[in-house]
Amino acid sequence: MTHIGRLYDLLDDVRLPDDAIPYSQVSPWELRFLHLLGRHHLTGEGRIVELGSGGGGSTYALALGLRESPVFDERTGRLHAYDFFRVGKGTFATEKFFTSGSRPEGDDSFLEDFRSRLEPFLPFLEIHAGDLWQTSDPLDTSPVEFLHVDIAKTARVFRCVSERFLTRLRPGSVVLHQDFAGPRLPWLHHSTGALLPYVEIAGPPIRSTLAFEVVRPIPEDVLKRISEDAYTVDEKLALITAVQDRVDRDHTGGIPFKSVLEFAKAYVAHYAGDHRRAWSIAKPLTSDEYLSRTRADHFAQVRKAYEQDREQNGSGSRLGRLVRRAVGR
Repeated sequence: MTHIGRLYDLLDDVRLPDDAIPYSQVSPWELRFLHLLGRHHLTGEGRIVELGSGGGGSTYALALGLRESPVFDERTGRLHAYDFFRVGKGTFATEKFFTSGSRPEGDDSFLEDFRSRLEPFLPFLEIHAGDLWQTSDPLDTSPVEFLHVDIAKTARVFRCVSERFLTRLRPGSVVLHQDFAGPRLPWLHHSTGALLPYVEIAGPPIRSTLAFEVVRPIPEDVLKRISEDAYTVDEKLALITAVQDRVDRDHTGGIPFKSVLEFAKAYVAHYAGDHRRAWSIAKPLTSDEYLSRTRADHFAQVRKAYEQDREQNGSGSRLGRLVRRAVGR
Protein backbone atom coordinates (compact mmCIF):
# COMPACT_ATOMS: atom_id res chain seq x y z
CA MET A 1 0.00 0.00 0.00
CA THR A 2 1.25 3.50 -0.83
CA HIS A 3 1.65 6.10 1.88
CA ILE A 4 -1.43 7.95 0.68
CA GLY A 5 -3.38 4.69 0.47
CA ARG A 6 -3.34 4.58 4.27
CA LEU A 7 -5.45 7.74 4.32
CA TYR A 8 -8.49 5.80 3.10
CA ASP A 9 -8.99 4.42 6.62
CA LEU A 10 -9.36 7.98 7.94
CA LEU A 11 -11.98 9.21 5.45
CA ASP A 12 -14.98 8.48 7.68
CA ASP A 13 -13.48 10.43 10.57
CA VAL A 14 -12.95 13.76 8.76
CA ARG A 15 -15.25 16.58 9.80
CA LEU A 16 -15.00 19.69 7.65
CA PRO A 17 -16.68 23.00 8.60
CA ASP A 18 -19.79 23.02 6.42
CA ASP A 19 -20.37 26.71 7.00
CA ALA A 20 -16.88 27.64 5.78
CA ILE A 21 -16.28 25.37 2.79
CA PRO A 22 -17.13 27.29 -0.41
CA TYR A 23 -19.42 25.81 -3.05
CA SER A 24 -17.60 23.05 -4.90
CA GLN A 25 -18.30 20.61 -7.70
CA VAL A 26 -16.03 18.16 -5.91
CA SER A 27 -17.77 15.56 -3.74
CA PRO A 28 -17.53 15.60 0.06
CA TRP A 29 -15.42 12.43 -0.10
CA GLU A 30 -12.87 14.13 -2.34
CA LEU A 31 -12.79 17.19 -0.10
CA ARG A 32 -12.05 14.94 2.88
CA PHE A 33 -9.22 13.24 1.02
CA LEU A 34 -7.67 16.58 0.07
CA HIS A 35 -7.84 17.63 3.72
CA LEU A 36 -6.16 14.40 4.80
CA LEU A 37 -3.39 14.85 2.26
CA GLY A 38 -2.69 18.34 3.51
CA ARG A 39 -2.79 17.36 7.16
CA HIS A 40 -0.99 14.01 7.11
CA HIS A 41 1.15 13.76 4.00
CA LEU A 42 2.30 16.95 2.29
CA THR A 43 5.32 18.86 3.56
CA GLY A 44 5.65 21.92 1.32
CA GLU A 45 9.21 21.00 0.41
CA GLY A 46 8.09 20.75 -3.23
CA ARG A 47 5.45 22.72 -5.10
CA ILE A 48 1.86 22.06 -3.99
CA VAL A 49 -0.24 22.77 -7.08
CA GLU A 50 -3.97 22.84 -7.68
CA LEU A 51 -4.98 23.17 -11.32
CA GLY A 52 -8.63 24.19 -11.50
CA SER A 53 -9.49 25.75 -8.14
CA GLY A 54 -12.96 26.89 -9.20
CA GLY A 55 -14.96 28.47 -6.41
CA GLY A 56 -12.45 27.38 -3.78
CA GLY A 57 -14.01 24.35 -2.08
CA SER A 58 -11.16 21.99 -2.86
CA THR A 59 -8.60 24.74 -2.18
CA TYR A 60 -10.12 25.42 1.23
CA ALA A 61 -10.12 21.73 2.24
CA LEU A 62 -6.49 21.29 1.18
CA ALA A 63 -5.35 24.57 2.77
CA LEU A 64 -7.10 23.72 6.04
CA GLY A 65 -5.28 20.39 6.11
CA LEU A 66 -1.96 22.14 5.49
CA ARG A 67 -2.68 24.58 8.33
CA GLU A 68 -3.31 21.64 10.69
CA SER A 69 -0.17 19.81 9.53
CA PRO A 70 2.67 19.49 12.05
CA VAL A 71 5.29 19.75 9.28
CA PHE A 72 3.98 22.30 6.78
CA ASP A 73 5.58 25.70 7.39
CA GLU A 74 3.28 28.55 6.34
CA ARG A 75 6.25 30.93 6.20
CA THR A 76 7.99 29.00 3.41
CA GLY A 77 5.46 26.53 1.98
CA ARG A 78 3.09 27.63 -0.75
CA LEU A 79 -0.17 26.36 -2.20
CA HIS A 80 -0.46 27.41 -5.85
CA ALA A 81 -4.03 27.82 -7.14
CA TYR A 82 -4.57 28.06 -10.92
CA ASP A 83 -7.85 28.85 -12.65
CA PHE A 84 -9.45 31.26 -15.10
CA PHE A 85 -11.51 32.51 -12.13
CA ARG A 86 -14.21 33.68 -14.49
CA VAL A 87 -17.30 32.29 -16.18
CA GLY A 88 -17.85 32.20 -19.90
CA LYS A 89 -17.19 30.10 -22.97
CA GLY A 90 -14.28 27.72 -22.58
CA THR A 91 -13.90 28.15 -18.82
CA PHE A 92 -16.19 25.31 -17.67
CA ALA A 93 -17.06 27.40 -14.61
CA THR A 94 -20.46 27.85 -13.03
CA GLU A 95 -22.11 31.05 -11.81
CA LYS A 96 -22.47 29.31 -8.44
CA PHE A 97 -18.80 30.20 -7.87
CA PHE A 98 -19.94 33.77 -7.22
CA THR A 99 -20.77 34.49 -3.59
CA SER A 100 -24.28 35.55 -4.61
CA GLY A 101 -24.76 32.36 -6.59
CA SER A 102 -25.17 34.28 -9.82
CA ARG A 103 -22.97 36.47 -11.99
CA PRO A 104 -23.21 40.18 -11.26
CA GLU A 105 -24.20 42.24 -14.28
CA GLY A 106 -21.17 43.18 -16.35
CA ASP A 107 -18.75 41.05 -14.35
CA ASP A 108 -17.57 37.57 -15.31
CA SER A 109 -14.74 37.26 -12.75
CA PHE A 110 -15.22 35.54 -9.39
CA LEU A 111 -11.58 36.10 -8.40
CA GLU A 112 -12.42 38.50 -5.57
CA ASP A 113 -15.07 36.09 -4.30
CA PHE A 114 -12.39 33.39 -4.26
CA ARG A 115 -9.95 35.63 -2.38
CA SER A 116 -12.58 36.49 0.19
CA ARG A 117 -13.45 32.86 0.86
CA LEU A 118 -9.80 31.83 1.13
CA GLU A 119 -8.80 34.86 3.22
CA PRO A 120 -7.58 32.77 6.21
CA PHE A 121 -4.99 31.10 3.98
CA LEU A 122 -3.82 34.00 1.82
CA PRO A 123 -0.43 34.23 3.59
CA PHE A 124 0.61 30.92 1.98
CA LEU A 125 -1.73 30.87 -1.04
CA GLU A 126 -0.45 32.01 -4.44
CA ILE A 127 -3.21 32.64 -6.95
CA HIS A 128 -2.56 32.37 -10.69
CA ALA A 129 -5.55 33.77 -12.57
CA GLY A 130 -5.99 33.31 -16.32
CA ASP A 131 -5.19 30.90 -19.13
CA LEU A 132 -2.87 28.17 -17.85
CA TRP A 133 -0.59 28.62 -20.86
CA GLN A 134 -0.08 32.24 -19.76
CA THR A 135 0.00 31.84 -15.98
CA SER A 136 2.36 28.85 -15.76
CA ASP A 137 6.11 29.26 -16.18
CA PRO A 138 7.67 27.12 -18.95
CA LEU A 139 11.10 27.60 -17.35
CA ASP A 140 10.07 26.41 -13.90
CA THR A 141 11.58 22.97 -13.28
CA SER A 142 11.16 22.90 -9.49
CA PRO A 143 9.83 19.55 -8.22
CA VAL A 144 6.08 19.23 -7.74
CA GLU A 145 5.19 17.44 -4.51
CA PHE A 146 1.45 17.43 -5.15
CA LEU A 147 -0.59 17.98 -8.31
CA HIS A 148 -4.39 18.19 -8.25
CA VAL A 149 -5.65 18.19 -11.84
CA ASP A 150 -9.20 19.49 -12.25
CA ILE A 151 -8.59 21.66 -15.29
CA ALA A 152 -7.77 19.34 -18.21
CA LYS A 153 -11.16 19.56 -19.91
CA THR A 154 -9.57 19.91 -23.36
CA ALA A 155 -6.59 18.32 -25.09
CA ARG A 156 -5.04 21.79 -25.41
CA VAL A 157 -5.06 22.36 -21.66
CA PHE A 158 -3.87 18.83 -20.95
CA ARG A 159 -0.85 19.45 -23.14
CA CYS A 160 0.06 22.39 -20.90
CA VAL A 161 -0.47 20.23 -17.81
CA SER A 162 1.78 17.50 -19.20
CA GLU A 163 4.50 19.83 -20.49
CA ARG A 164 4.77 22.12 -17.48
CA PHE A 165 3.70 20.02 -14.51
CA LEU A 166 3.93 16.27 -15.17
CA THR A 167 7.56 16.77 -16.21
CA ARG A 168 8.30 18.02 -12.68
CA LEU A 169 7.06 14.90 -10.89
CA ARG A 170 9.61 12.99 -8.85
CA PRO A 171 9.48 9.80 -6.77
CA GLY A 172 7.19 10.66 -3.88
CA SER A 173 5.05 13.09 -5.91
CA VAL A 174 1.29 12.64 -5.58
CA VAL A 175 -1.17 13.22 -8.43
CA LEU A 176 -4.96 13.46 -8.23
CA HIS A 177 -6.97 13.34 -11.46
CA GLN A 178 -10.36 14.71 -10.41
CA ASP A 179 -12.10 14.10 -13.76
CA PHE A 180 -11.17 10.44 -14.09
CA ALA A 181 -14.85 9.47 -14.41
CA GLY A 182 -15.16 11.62 -17.54
CA PRO A 183 -15.14 9.50 -20.74
CA ARG A 184 -14.76 12.65 -22.86
CA LEU A 185 -11.29 13.21 -21.39
CA PRO A 186 -9.44 10.08 -22.57
CA TRP A 187 -6.04 11.83 -22.36
CA LEU A 188 -6.29 11.42 -18.59
CA HIS A 189 -6.76 7.70 -19.00
CA HIS A 190 -4.19 6.77 -21.64
CA SER A 191 -1.56 9.05 -20.07
CA THR A 192 -2.11 7.24 -16.77
CA GLY A 193 -1.63 3.98 -18.63
CA ALA A 194 1.69 5.26 -19.94
CA LEU A 195 2.74 6.17 -16.39
CA LEU A 196 1.75 2.86 -14.78
CA PRO A 197 5.28 1.38 -14.71
CA TYR A 198 6.44 4.37 -12.64
CA VAL A 199 3.52 4.97 -10.26
CA GLU A 200 1.40 3.15 -7.71
CA ILE A 201 -2.34 3.75 -7.63
CA ALA A 202 -3.34 4.60 -4.06
CA GLY A 203 -6.52 2.55 -4.11
CA PRO A 204 -10.00 2.67 -5.63
CA PRO A 205 -10.93 6.06 -7.07
CA ILE A 206 -12.44 8.38 -4.50
CA ARG A 207 -15.66 9.08 -6.36
CA SER A 208 -14.38 10.53 -9.64
CA THR A 209 -10.79 11.14 -8.43
CA LEU A 210 -7.93 8.74 -9.12
CA ALA A 211 -4.90 9.20 -6.85
CA PHE A 212 -1.45 7.84 -7.52
CA GLU A 213 2.06 8.26 -6.18
CA VAL A 214 5.22 8.31 -8.28
CA VAL A 215 7.55 5.54 -7.09
CA ARG A 216 10.18 5.49 -9.86
CA PRO A 217 11.74 8.22 -12.01
CA ILE A 218 9.64 8.79 -15.13
CA PRO A 219 11.78 8.67 -18.31
CA GLU A 220 11.86 11.88 -20.33
CA ASP A 221 10.84 10.07 -23.51
CA VAL A 222 7.64 8.85 -21.83
CA LEU A 223 6.74 12.36 -20.69
CA LYS A 224 7.53 13.71 -24.14
CA ARG A 225 5.26 11.19 -25.86
CA ILE A 226 2.46 12.06 -23.45
CA SER A 227 2.79 15.81 -23.97
CA GLU A 228 3.10 15.48 -27.75
CA ASP A 229 0.16 13.04 -27.94
CA ALA A 230 2.51 10.73 -29.82
CA TYR A 231 0.53 7.50 -29.39
CA THR A 232 -1.53 5.82 -32.09
CA VAL A 233 -5.19 5.05 -31.51
CA ASP A 234 -4.39 1.37 -30.94
CA GLU A 235 -1.65 2.28 -28.47
CA LYS A 236 -4.01 4.54 -26.55
CA LEU A 237 -6.65 1.82 -26.37
CA ALA A 238 -4.05 -0.62 -25.04
CA LEU A 239 -2.90 1.90 -22.42
CA ILE A 240 -6.48 2.39 -21.24
CA THR A 241 -6.90 -1.39 -21.05
CA ALA A 242 -3.88 -1.49 -18.74
CA VAL A 243 -5.64 0.96 -16.42
CA GLN A 244 -8.82 -1.12 -16.56
CA ASP A 245 -6.78 -4.04 -15.24
CA ARG A 246 -5.94 -1.95 -12.15
CA VAL A 247 -9.13 0.02 -11.50
CA ASP A 248 -12.62 -1.34 -10.91
CA ARG A 249 -15.24 0.62 -8.97
CA ASP A 250 -14.82 3.74 -6.90
CA HIS A 251 -14.42 3.36 -3.14
CA THR A 252 -18.18 3.65 -2.56
CA GLY A 253 -18.99 1.10 -5.26
CA GLY A 254 -21.09 3.58 -7.19
CA ILE A 255 -19.01 4.29 -10.31
CA PRO A 256 -18.09 1.34 -12.57
CA PHE A 257 -14.72 2.52 -13.84
CA LYS A 258 -14.12 -0.41 -16.16
CA SER A 259 -17.18 0.70 -18.12
CA VAL A 260 -16.23 4.39 -17.89
CA LEU A 261 -12.78 3.61 -19.26
CA GLU A 262 -14.28 1.51 -22.05
CA PHE A 263 -16.38 4.52 -23.02
CA ALA A 264 -13.21 6.64 -22.97
CA LYS A 265 -11.84 4.30 -25.65
CA ALA A 266 -14.80 5.26 -27.83
CA TYR A 267 -13.77 8.89 -27.46
CA VAL A 268 -10.21 8.09 -28.47
CA ALA A 269 -11.59 6.82 -31.79
CA HIS A 270 -14.15 9.64 -31.97
CA TYR A 271 -11.50 12.36 -31.64
CA ALA A 272 -9.38 10.56 -34.23
CA GLY A 273 -12.27 10.79 -36.71
CA ASP A 274 -12.96 7.04 -36.75
CA HIS A 275 -16.64 7.34 -35.92
CA ARG A 276 -17.53 3.82 -37.00
CA ARG A 277 -15.05 2.38 -34.52
CA ALA A 278 -16.15 4.83 -31.83
CA TRP A 279 -19.78 3.76 -32.07
CA SER A 280 -18.85 0.08 -32.22
CA ILE A 281 -17.16 0.53 -28.83
CA ALA A 282 -19.87 2.74 -27.36
CA LYS A 283 -22.99 0.90 -28.54
CA PRO A 284 -22.62 -2.18 -26.27
CA LEU A 285 -22.22 0.18 -23.31
CA THR A 286 -25.73 1.60 -23.76
CA SER A 287 -26.95 -1.30 -21.61
CA ASP A 288 -24.73 -0.21 -18.72
CA GLU A 289 -27.06 1.19 -16.04
CA TYR A 290 -24.65 3.84 -14.75
CA LEU A 291 -23.58 5.11 -18.16
CA SER A 292 -27.07 5.11 -19.66
CA ARG A 293 -28.26 7.13 -16.66
CA THR A 294 -25.40 9.63 -16.45
CA ARG A 295 -23.91 9.83 -19.95
CA ALA A 296 -26.89 9.89 -22.31
CA ASP A 297 -25.52 13.03 -24.01
CA HIS A 298 -22.21 11.24 -24.61
CA PHE A 299 -23.93 8.37 -26.39
CA ALA A 300 -25.94 10.84 -28.46
CA GLN A 301 -22.76 12.68 -29.50
CA VAL A 302 -20.88 9.57 -30.58
CA ARG A 303 -23.90 8.09 -32.36
CA LYS A 304 -24.66 11.35 -34.19
CA ALA A 305 -21.09 11.56 -35.49
CA TYR A 306 -21.29 7.94 -36.64
CA GLU A 307 -24.60 8.47 -38.45
CA GLN A 308 -23.38 11.67 -40.11
CA ASP A 309 -20.28 9.82 -41.24
CA ARG A 310 -22.39 7.03 -42.73
CA GLU A 311 -24.60 9.55 -44.47
CA GLN A 312 -21.64 11.33 -46.02
CA ASN A 313 -19.60 8.29 -46.91
CA GLY A 314 -22.10 5.50 -47.41
CA SER A 315 -22.75 2.50 -45.22
CA GLY A 316 -19.54 0.69 -46.08
CA SER A 317 -21.45 -2.02 -47.98
CA ARG A 318 -20.59 -3.10 -51.53
CA LEU A 319 -23.51 -1.01 -52.78
CA GLY A 320 -22.20 1.98 -50.83
CA ARG A 321 -18.74 1.59 -52.34
CA LEU A 322 -20.23 1.40 -55.84
CA VAL A 323 -22.23 4.55 -55.20
CA ARG A 324 -19.13 6.42 -54.00
CA ARG A 325 -17.19 5.29 -57.05
CA ALA A 326 -19.96 6.47 -59.34
CA VAL A 327 -20.13 9.84 -57.62
CA GLY A 328 -16.37 10.22 -57.82
CA ARG A 329 -16.28 9.80 -61.62
